[in-house]
Amino acid sequence: MVIRGGENIYPVEIENYLYRHPKIGDVQVVGIPDERYGEVLAAWIIPKEGVDLTEEEVKQFCYDNIAHYKIPAYYRFVTEYPMTITGKIQKYKIIEQMTAELGLALIYISIDLYKSFIIQNTAKYLMTPYFCKNVL
Repeated sequence: MVIRGGENIYPVEIENYLYRHPKIGDVQVVGIPDERYGEVLAAWIIPKEGVDLTEEEVKQFCYDNIAHYKIPAYYRFVTEYPMTITGKIQKYKIIEQMTAELGLALIYISIDLYKSFIIQNTAKYLMTPYFCKNVL
């Protein structure tokens, strides 16, 4: 799931929509870090054999039928995806390559750090006069 500006977006939903395009053979949608929205969508597209496909065609196809926040911000036309030995697509490598190309920084946060942040902020919220007054 990608969270873009507070909206939950499921990449598979966008992929299923893009498969309807007559020139798209395969597509993978991932979330890429963004300063303004937190994450935005990026689509890696394998066009069908012998057809020319442009970014503008894909954008127009999206603008006609899906919500504006679900339209990928970045597009890359490729011939293959990074795969494991068993043939599974490695989406994390797609994300790493896109962020490197765009000059963005990937930020990884440890689960322990995240949990301690939530616990500290929850304790602060529970001790506010507003919360205590309305609960008690």
